[in-house]
Amino acid sequence: MKNEIKLGIILMILATLCFGIMDGVSRYLAEEYNVFIINMYRSWVLVLFVLIYSIKKGGIKQVSFSKKPLIQIIRGILLISCVCIGVYSFTILGLVAAHTIIAIYPLLVLPLSYYFLNEKIGWRRWCAVFIGFIGIIIILNPISMSFNFNMIWPLLLAFLLAIYSILTRNISAYDNSETSFFWVAIVGGIVMTIIGPFFFELLVLKDIPWFLLLCFLSTCGHFLFIKALETAQASILQPFIYLQLFFASIIGILVFNDLLTLNLIFGGILIIGSGIFAFIRTHKVENT
Repeated sequence: MKNEIKLGIILMILATLCFGIMDGVSRYLAEEYNVFIINMYRSWVLVLFVLIYSIKKGGIKQVSFSKKPLIQIIRGILLISCVCIGVYSFTILGLVAAHTIIAIYPLLVLPLSYYFLNEKIGWRRWCAVFIGFIGIIIILNPISMSFNFNMIWPLLLAFLLAIYSILTRNISAYDNSETSFFWVAIVGGIVMTIIGPFFFELLVLKDIPWFLLLCFLSTCGHFLFIKALETAQASILQPFIYLQLFFASIIGILVFNDLLTLNLIFGGILIIGSGIFAFIRTHKVENT
């Protein structure tokens, strides 16, 4: 059991590393291409991977069967929307600022779980949510004359990601992780195939390797993420998701010269600290 947990943690760390580097590549490409084209090509490769993976896991018909297809479709639309908003946020705000704000989403899951899933949330976790929101206020600094309205985009992403997480938790009682992954990839691919051509841009030859790297990282990241969840409990792995912020921030600072302001540091500490505390409390409550 311990070895499985260790393996699950390693797989999750590798997945977040892939996603962190992928965000850096996405930001680089978004300086030359629109977010829809970037994600259209990425989603096509992911769909191809999912189809091949499904055939090997028992067939497309078996893997794609869902007891709640409408929820799966909504999840797919939400996630591809989050991906597009994310890439746009990285471009206008930088990787560090965008990811720090997005990190509030696990805390948003708690009040949504309380209101929509009737889950009991103790006072300690409500305090964590409150502290996390203080962190967001510190980062946004809404009373400042230099308030950046573009910070609303990653905040919107965090909200959508929280809804996506609630739906994922709900669907897990009916469909396995492979089926959920299949629907997310296929729905995302269909959405981008519909939208992408309206914003079509020809790829420059020198950027093709970067697009291939983006697709490779996306595919590897999702594969490692699925394997991690198959190996260890999600409640144990959730705190390690914050490593994506760490990896993406390093790339943002070293490659793109993103600024690490005091607001981001103090706000980020409050958000991540309260988020990890909430994860620990949730895990403790679920196992008592």
